Amino acid sequence: QHADRVPKSIQVMIKKYGLSLNVYPTHRTAAAPQWVYNNIKSNAVNAKFVAQDPVGGRFGFTGAHGGIPFPIPDQSNPLTAGAQIIWNHNSIWRGFCFLVDVQGWVVNSSQVAMTAAGQQHYKLPYYSQKPMAHKYDGALQLLYTPYTGPGNLVGQAIIIWAFDDPHKNPQEAWELLNGEGRVRRAPEVAFDTPSPQVDGIANYDEFYGFNGSLERYDWRLIEKKEVYIPYNNNKLYSVNARQAHKAHFFDPDLVRWELHRCWVVEATLHSGERNVIAKRVFYVDEDTWQIAVGDEYDGNMNLYKADIVYNACVPTLPGVIYGQNTINNLQTDNYCSLQGPWDCVKYPERFYNFVKDIPDIIFDPNHMAASSQY
Repeated sequence: QHADRVPKSIQVMIKKYGLSLNVYPTHRTAAAPQWVYNNIKSNAVNAKFVAQDPVGGRFGFTGAHGGIPFPIPDQSNPLTAGAQIIWNHNSIWRGFCFLVDVQGWVVNSSQVAMTAAGQQHYKLPYYSQKPMAHKYDGALQLLYTPYTGPGNLVGQAIIIWAFDDPHKNPQEAWELLNGEGRVRRAPEVAFDTPSPQVDGIANYDEFYGFNGSLERYDWRLIEKKEVYIPYNNNKLYSVNARQAHKAHFFDPDLVRWELHRCWVVEATLHSGERNVIAKRVFYVDEDTWQIAVGDEYDGNMNLYKADIVYNACVPTLPGVIYGQNTINNLQTDNYCSLQGPWDCVKYPERFYNFVKDIPDIIFDPNHMAASSQY
């Protein structure tokens, strides 16, 4: 009797693996500072897609800053609305600058292993209150991650720049490989390239629910409906990683599911484009604009993966922000968790350390090269 409110991939996990959903009363805890709401009001009348794709929105947007760019999706055209909603997801509020210690984990045949650990430095110039002071030029996110474990990754690091207009400013990435003492451009850190940090179970465009440019898909709004999604999952981050990871999913007693209104957006490959995930169906939370669950299909339109996002409530920010996500391969029966802030009790908010600013030089690949060790 709950099937209509449960994403297809979650239904498969219930039937195939015995996943259970503990459903709690709905709490609409999403919030932002007043200046963000002021910007959203301005964005509602000023944001637009770039000229290269004024309807489908595959190549980016302009005219917005410091808030959700398209707070009122244009439902008169499902293609327009679908892309607007996903650009909203790419532009969600989660602070301006913060540090977070993260780990990636993989579960194969019930064997749990930590495959990557590092300290992520995030700067979201899009949410600078003084765009000129922070050289805002369409940069949505700057990320620097020096890896701290396991042993084979110690000494490696990565920098990623992402923009609101990837047609004009494509995503850029650089990698520092341990032992080489040199920095290389890493154009492969995008789209459906498998992430080696989680043994290739997840692709780079599956981080955060969806990550990166929209250019390879056509995006269509299907409907808005009430869906059970993970929400306010602070309890999940109160235990260590090995406690949380079970054979096929996180311990259900640690995951809080709530009924929330979601935009349902379908992504299908644009003519001439390729991706190993031929179709995606996203359930996007109405309040945060964060993707909550993604159903992913292979080229034969068989259900391929479940992408599940576990947000957390941070009242002092304020906000309900991305915590981590899991990718379940429903065909090979293994899964991974991405960027989990496990065991990070040293920070005031348990896992995120919000700071006023991070120097731009931290995100400079030349600086990363100078800090390398042999």
